[in-house]
Amino acid sequence: MPKNRLRAVSSGLLLVLPGPVFCAAASATAEQQSLNLTAIITFLAFVLITLLITWWAARRTHSRKEFYAAGGNIPAWQNGIAISGDFLSAATFLGMTSLLYFNGIDGLLLIVGVIATWPIILFMIAERLRNLGRYTFIDVIAFRLAARPIKIVAALSSLAVVVFYLLGQLVGAGKLIQLLFGLDYVYAVVLVSTLMILYVTFGGMLATTWVQFIKALVLIFGGSVIAALLLIEFQFDIGRIFQDAIAVHPMRSDLLAPGGWLSDPISVLSVGLTSLLGFIGLPHILMRIFTVKDARAARQSAFYAISIIAYFNFIIIFIGFAAVSLIMFNPDYHDAGGRLIGGRNMVVLHLTHYLGGDVLLGFISAVAFATILAVVSGLILAGAATIAHDLYADTLGKSTATEASEVLVSRLSVLGIGLLSSALGIAFEHQNIVFIVTMALAIAGSVNAPILILSMYWPGLTTRGALAGAIVGLVSSIGLIIVGPQIMVDIMGMERALFPYVYPTIVSAPLAFFIIWLVSISDNSARARKERAAYTRQLVCSELGIANDELR
Repeated sequence: MPKNRLRAVSSGLLLVLPGPVFCAAASATAEQQSLNLTAIITFLAFVLITLLITWWAARRTHSRKEFYAAGGNIPAWQNGIAISGDFLSAATFLGMTSLLYFNGIDGLLLIVGVIATWPIILFMIAERLRNLGRYTFIDVIAFRLAARPIKIVAALSSLAVVVFYLLGQLVGAGKLIQLLFGLDYVYAVVLVSTLMILYVTFGGMLATTWVQFIKALVLIFGGSVIAALLLIEFQFDIGRIFQDAIAVHPMRSDLLAPGGWLSDPISVLSVGLTSLLGFIGLPHILMRIFTVKDARAARQSAFYAISIIAYFNFIIIFIGFAAVSLIMFNPDYHDAGGRLIGGRNMVVLHLTHYLGGDVLLGFISAVAFATILAVVSGLILAGAATIAHDLYADTLGKSTATEASEVLVSRLSVLGIGLLSSALGIAFEHQNIVFIVTMALAIAGSVNAPILILSMYWPGLTTRGALAGAIVGLVSSIGLIIVGPQIMVDIMGMERALFPYVYPTIVSAPLAFFIIWLVSISDNSARARKERAAYTRQLVCSELGIANDELR
């Protein structure tokens, strides 16, 4: 396989795959090890605590606002921690560590891209999103445009994002349970889906928030323990961590030089743009903005989230480079051929075992499961809100929907999405999960993000422009993936692809922005003139915190 192709594949694996890469690859390791009692106890304790929280939350979740947004009463600090729990997937803990371990300083691009997302959310998105919407970001998109077509198109794209992203997480969680318990994969997927359905169906956003909150604390604690043990291992000499890594790694001093992984500017822009716009357009992340009481609390939530995310990613840098000197040529963690046991994404788990033995390894393995389960809960709640609120209550059944019926549809949607995810998770056990999750990020960055940003900040946006941009963004992102290396090389076996990059966002997102602009400025219809004039009303509503339906 060509060198550039290897880099493209690694970028896909390490950015989007949450933990499951290591699980899928660790089957050999699982066969060699007995069940880890610490992992099982920690896992069962997490499940028991979260189920008790769900029971408690179910007694307090009755209205639509309580189900979707926990009544808007989540404190900013708690919501910020929950957002970080929703955002920090096992890809951060496992994938980025491995990327730094194998490819060096270029891995910081992903860390920078992820962290750079949050100042934009903090300063550009959070306040207006909270003021203009009620439960989902689609409320904001439809604020001054023709609600019915916009909501239908935006809801369908959001559901595609949720399903693809959820599928990747669910397959990974199933593999992790299979690894911890030795369960058959099918039973593992059913177990995870059942827990996911229980959390969201009965507890709504309140239970989901607490699951994410606890997961964030456990993940931060686990990462901090590893960092503390590393400081002790290196006698609190941070510079020695990098010196020893350079001395051991085959790349030598190039380990800390750019160009080891991403050798051309287009690759750098492609990965960076996907990180930035992809995460901005994720429905389950944006939905958390509505769980606080006002715009000020939304900004505070974003500030707490970025602080925690930055801290955790800072820890990841030291873990990744420290693993080089401690693990890279340690025979205990390599097979007879010199390959890392379990695959590329086992680095942090091998390091954990080196530092704390089976006890710490079991705890961190259970943390990885909690990480995935929290993300899954947020995703399924976002999908249910899209179906019940955006499609049913505000569009297809607007004339007959009541608050009670909307909550019922939401809970039925949770059940339906859970069952569908179980079936797909079983069917896609051996498929390329990178392809699936890349599609989620590409659609989010090429459809949701452009329309959301322009709807809030460009007075010239029209319904025709938004619809045209959404369709072009959706078709181009999926189409470029089909003619890209994930399909043409990995699946079809061709030597090279028509489109050379794993992430199509470098083309599809700018194209979506351009089409929205072009069609909007060309639209001289009476509706378009009213929509442009309505931008002033949107600014007033944003400043006053008045939702569109309240103004009417």
